[in-house]
Amino acid sequence: MALFFYAQILLHVLGGIAGFLFEQHGEKANRVTHGLAVLASAAGILFSLSILLTGKLWALELQGSFPVGALRLAANSFSAFFLLIISFLSLAASVFALGYTREYQGKPHSPSKNSKVNGTSSGNLQLEENRCQGKKNIALLGFFYNFFILAMLLVVIVQNAFYFLFFWELMSLASYFLVIFEHERPEAQSAGTLYLIMTHVGTAFITAAFLLLFIHTSSFSFDVFRAAAGTLSPALKNVIFLAALIGFGTKAGVIPLHIWLPQAHPQAPSHVSALMSGVMIKTAIYGLLLFLFNFLGETPGWWGHVILAVAILSTLLGILYALMENDLKRLLAFSSIENIGIILLGVGMALVFKTLRQPLYAGFALIAALYHVINHAVFKGLLFLGAGSVLSGTHTRNMEGLGGLIRKMPWTAAFFLVGAVAIAALPPLNGFISEWLIFIALLLGCEGASPAMHFFSPVLAALLGLAGALAASCFVKAFGVTFLGRSRSGHADHAHEVSGSMKLGMGILAAGCLGLSLAAPWVMKVLGRIVQSLSGTDIPVGAMVRKSFLMSPSGSSQFSPLLIALILSAFLIGVVIVLRVLLGKKFVRLGPSWDCGMPGLGSRMQYTATGYSKPLRRIFSFLYQPTRRVELEDEGHEMLRTAQRFESKITHHVDEWVYKPLSEFVAELSRKAKQIQTGHIQLYLSYIFVTLILLLLFFGGRS
Repeated sequence: MALFFYAQILLHVLGGIAGFLFEQHGEKANRVTHGLAVLASAAGILFSLSILLTGKLWALELQGSFPVGALRLAANSFSAFFLLIISFLSLAASVFALGYTREYQGKPHSPSKNSKVNGTSSGNLQLEENRCQGKKNIALLGFFYNFFILAMLLVVIVQNAFYFLFFWELMSLASYFLVIFEHERPEAQSAGTLYLIMTHVGTAFITAAFLLLFIHTSSFSFDVFRAAAGTLSPALKNVIFLAALIGFGTKAGVIPLHIWLPQAHPQAPSHVSALMSGVMIKTAIYGLLLFLFNFLGETPGWWGHVILAVAILSTLLGILYALMENDLKRLLAFSSIENIGIILLGVGMALVFKTLRQPLYAGFALIAALYHVINHAVFKGLLFLGAGSVLSGTHTRNMEGLGGLIRKMPWTAAFFLVGAVAIAALPPLNGFISEWLIFIALLLGCEGASPAMHFFSPVLAALLGLAGALAASCFVKAFGVTFLGRSRSGHADHAHEVSGSMKLGMGILAAGCLGLSLAAPWVMKVLGRIVQSLSGTDIPVGAMVRKSFLMSPSGSSQFSPLLIALILSAFLIGVVIVLRVLLGKKFVRLGPSWDCGMPGLGSRMQYTATGYSKPLRRIFSFLYQPTRRVELEDEGHEMLRTAQRFESKITHHVDEWVYKPLSEFVAELSRKAKQIQTGHIQLYLSYIFVTLILLLLFFGGRS
């Protein structure tokens, strides 16, 4: 068992370094660095499964004269669960990268900027990707990629706060350099800068939470934190909770701390975007759960209510903003905010039930949250890899310049459709399972002892249902506008299917979406043991699983994923038999599509991404506050119009109300502070002299 872990660590280190041996040969560097990452991830899957299936604890302690304590690594069922998620998604992403990173080895330019979108000049609408205009350093990409994965692995098994923060910082810095890998593009630079600022703001709050625990226990050890949980005063608990929520919430991208996520995730290479959205933000969920269920002991009731408020805000606003996006990767990034909110709905209900002394319901809600953690990692990773395939085949992320790709990229379309069905929570795929469980967990609040939850639980459940409907609409748009209809630009006209390794990477995750659904009863049992190891409470999983059926702990509802899959399969097979066999071809007549009396359908006669979302933009205009600008060009008379340009945008209120004033305040403060920077050394020496005098007076007075 331990051999697999050592192999994983060693292979990631070798993968990060070995690429530099072939720095001048991009293809060899690609095969070495990502090939070793594939082997490392396979070893990690075996290691984590060995712990999850046997329930054994693995630990390694490196003794020494460390002032912060020994470096102790340990993996129980809870840690192994996150190890499995990281390793599985890394395996698929690394296989995908073997083909995807060839784009960085130098290829012909993508279609010119004069390509048309819906028959008009693309202007600002056309998002031109210049990834292929020159060679990139594949060895450097492999270095940061492998150490990014390695840091995430160590974050979820380290048992010392100091080293946790060290590996957390390593994870943040490695991902920062991956975000700015295409540093020649200004948008990548600005996204990287914003990400670096926000991630360190979050790290500062996490550090504060750990320091408060250290001051109380005089130790950085997680075991000591757990043992001292019962001795924390209520006031200290509240401060630590808020610091941890802000710190980990920033990394998870909850609203209003999300500002970096839709900027940074789209700028990274697509296989890195899959890891950042699929598993990196889940390390924040891991850290938050450690604090809530290990380090802080008994929790006051208002904690769960705060998390539920943050969760439903992130769920609704995340999907509402995703609906308005025409950039495929930004749409997926905003959708990640929604899904983090869904996970936190389960976490919040678990805290509420824990406070109400209802361990069965608390365990069910936490199982639902963890189920959505792994489900989101798989289907969001698949969707980002699908978006990367679209980008590789067309060299644009803008859905306004796509369309008709299902004919030229059928494998990519099929895999993206699987991810879209899963994330829309439609049966029989995995997203339906976890969202159903969270929906039931919310409704269980009506059976609790809290009068407030009797009102808020059905309201939250209704809002989750609304978010689910909006998510379905969002991914109908994403799939329909991207893959169906006719091509809208030269990008789509010249699209091509991606390489075999890229299809294999997507196929692994597509199989995971189906497997996590069909194996739901077994997954529930494993998650029950994980929740038990996290909370230290015995969870009777038998009350939630009976043969192939998943059940509400109250017995009010149940369903079988396998039975649903069989019914749907039988229905589809029956439809095919009726259409192909019983009716026969003689009843089928082929003819032209209805075209409104026009001689032929064109790309301008179909929905655009903007047009599809316009009804919802009008319905939710109080939130979006949309603005638009139309520019017309003519030859002196409106009947002789030669061109028209249309630009529409929505208002992001958190940006306008919080971050814009804050950035202006910091800029103004910096301008005023700059006045003391005169360039005269005599003045700088006087600053030092005055500071020394003040320090002497302060410490002299205290002594």
